[in-house]
Amino acid sequence: MNIILFGPPGAGKGTQAKKLQDEYSIPHLSTGDIFRAAIKNKTPLGVKVKSILDSGELVPDQTVVDLVADELSNDKYQDGYILDGFPRTVVQAEAFDAFLDKNNDSLDAFISLSVPEDELVKRILSRGEGRTDDTVEKVKTRLEVYRKETQPVMEHYKKQDKVQEIDGIGSIDEIFGRIKAALQ
Repeated sequence: MNIILFGPPGAGKGTQAKKLQDEYSIPHLSTGDIFRAAIKNKTPLGVKVKSILDSGELVPDQTVVDLVADELSNDKYQDGYILDGFPRTVVQAEAFDAFLDKNNDSLDAFISLSVPEDELVKRILSRGEGRTDDTVEKVKTRLEVYRKETQPVMEHYKKQDKVQEIDGIGSIDEIFGRIKAALQ
């Protein structure tokens, strides 16, 4: 089962991805984790990403797609995966669609966690991760960037009739129950 877990910062994607991984025995793939591993292992793409990030730039869409495609070629993803943090742009979504076509594969579900903005801000500020950008103003800016750049990805997958919108309010287990029901 190939799943994209989608939603704004603070929606609970990482938490739910872990539960999905445990429930369905398929690996969770986070682009942040891929970046960190590629950089740590000094792969050619990792070296490229590190130099981009060190210069303060955003990683170009094609580089992100190349990293994900490279990771998905690993045998451990043969029986499915949960993508979290990818695709972030429509360009990435289109490239991912092409990757799936080329590999005679398909996306089984696009799970979008819906959470009101005031709740997202509260969650992010209470996570205690100590990010320097975790102020109300900075969180709202991150959410605005999400709305402008990432939200259109959901429209892309709505056209393919893949989107399942899930109410992201409630206990972790209540939300997980809604996700499992949507995957049936």
